[in-house]
Amino acid sequence: MARFKQLKLMRQEKKLIQKRQKRVKRVRSKIFGTALRPRLCIFISNRYIYAQLIDDSEGRTLISISGKDKTIKEAKLAGELLAKKAGEKNITRIVFDRRYYKYHGRIKALAEAARSKGLKF
Repeated sequence: MARFKQLKLMRQEKKLIQKRQKRVKRVRSKIFGTALRPRLCIFISNRYIYAQLIDDSEGRTLISISGKDKTIKEAKLAGELLAKKAGEKNITRIVFDRRYYKYHGRIKALAEAARSKGLKF
């Protein structure tokens, strides 16, 4: 009986992962970053937040920040720091890639903080 429940949970988890991968693929098919307008890619774990500005035409990361930094405790601070670093490299316009995350909570806080510091989405 316990084995059956375990298999059922594994199937449900596999379906969730497949749905996420499908959503990421759908979003990424429409979004492409260039040198003039890089892609802001966000990853959130339970503990940290990571953000990168990526030039997809060359396949390289222009700017990256990590929540593992002692100065970044909140998503709002991460957005402000990202905008500051982008301003130093004369980047003002970006394309926002939220992956499979909904636009609320930490994603929204990071995006709005970056907008308030001068980045245009």
